[in-house]
Amino acid sequence: MNLLLAVATSAGERFPTAFTAVYVVGFIAAVTIGSVAWYNAKRPVGWESKERPEVVPEVKDTENPGV
Repeated sequence: MNLLLAVATSAGERFPTAFTAVYVVGFIAAVTIGSVAWYNAKRPVGWESKERPEVVPEVKDTENPGV
């Protein structure tokens, strides 16, 4: 990683840290939201008896979602 930063800054151009930060934060958000959705979804075959981790919040179904 340090080598990549050194190469980017030695070329005279500023390394776009803001863009990199947006990608990193977006990836972390996608993984978090995907994990919550996975653990709250109907379990696939073989996973029916597995418990939800305590750190994952339980999302209740609503009768009219999005309305």
